[in-house]
Amino acid sequence: MNALGPRETSQGRHESPEERADRRWNDLLQEVRVIQTGVQILFGFLLTVVFTPRFATLGQTDQTIYVVTVLLGAATTGALIGTVTFHRLVTGHRLKPETVLWAARLSMVGIVLLLATVTSALLLILRIAMDDSAVPWIVGGLVGWFILCWFALPTWVLRRSSARE
Repeated sequence: MNALGPRETSQGRHESPEERADRRWNDLLQEVRVIQTGVQILFGFLLTVVFTPRFATLGQTDQTIYVVTVLLGAATTGALIGTVTFHRLVTGHRLKPETVLWAARLSMVGIVLLLATVTSALLLILRIAMDDSAVPWIVGGLVGWFILCWFALPTWVLRRSSARE
C-alpha cells in the first residue's frame, strides 16, 4: 500500500473494452477541458496584441516571435479541439477504443504545442519587459520546469511503477 491507497493490480478493473474506452474517453475529455480553457485565454490575448499601439514599435525580431507565437497558439487550439471533432465524426461507427487512442495522441500533440506556445510567449514578453541578456536563461529555466512537471515526473513515476511489477 502506498500513500494514496492500494496499488492497482495487474488485473485492473473489471470492465469490458467498451466500458474501458468510455471511461478513458471521459478522463481525456476532462483533461482537455482543463487545458483548453488556458489555451483559449492565452490565444485570445495573443490575438489582441497586434492591435495595440505598442505593437508597431516592436523590432522585426519581436514581431517575428509574435507571429510564431500566434501560429503555435492556433496549432495548439487545433490539436486540442481536434480531440473532440475526431470523436464527433466517428461516433456511431463502433470505433470508441480507436477514437480514444487517436484523441489521446492529438491531446499530447496539443500539450507539446502548448509548451512551444508558452515558451514563445514568455520569450516575447520577457524580451520586451526586461530587455536583458538573462531572458534566454529565464525562459530556458521555465521550459525546464514545464518539462519536469508535464513529462519527466509522470515518466519517472511510470518507470518506477513498472520496475516494481
